[in-house]
Amino acid sequence: MTEGGWRSIAPAVAGRVAVFAYDVRLRRAAERGLFRAMTPSTKTYVARPTDRERRWLLVDASGQTLGRLATQIADVLRGKRKPQYTPHIDTGDFVVVVNAEKVHVTGNKRADKRYYRHSGYPGGLRSRTLAEQLARRPEEVIRAAVKGMVPRTRLGRAQLRKLKVYAGPDHPHTAQKPEPMEVHAR
Repeated sequence: MTEGGWRSIAPAVAGRVAVFAYDVRLRRAAERGLFRAMTPSTKTYVARPTDRERRWLLVDASGQTLGRLATQIADVLRGKRKPQYTPHIDTGDFVVVVNAEKVHVTGNKRADKRYYRHSGYPGGLRSRTLAEQLARRPEEVIRAAVKGMVPRTRLGRAQLRKLKVYAGPDHPHTAQKPEPMEVHAR
């Protein structure tokens, strides 16, 4: 302990401890010199749009469970798997999904789950089951699942535009050289 006791170190930590001067635990910590370690030494990293590095990833949806696959795709589109993730900046990668027609669902969802759309006219509500949607437009099944997992903002719509879904095994993005994405099947 210093020669003057608590009063001699109070000016050094006056901004932080003066308010809590009567708290015994904080006083003892200040006497041991623990408040010097509390000074902020690093700033929070915020990504800039110029700093982002976009990759192209390829996902094979055959045999994958729809919801589990969609959560991982949404994380990649948002950039949450990168250390420079910033919530308000689009730092995500492009994702190309192939074999969307071979996606797997559990339970009785093929018959029970419904997809709704409206023509805009009175009485214009139309619906399809998951089985019908997979037969007609399998790309929209994965797109709708991922859409529900990204923010409902301009940023979310921009992130969703980086998702490219194809029903079969072929895609027109070979020039971008997409790398296979590791999908964790749980």
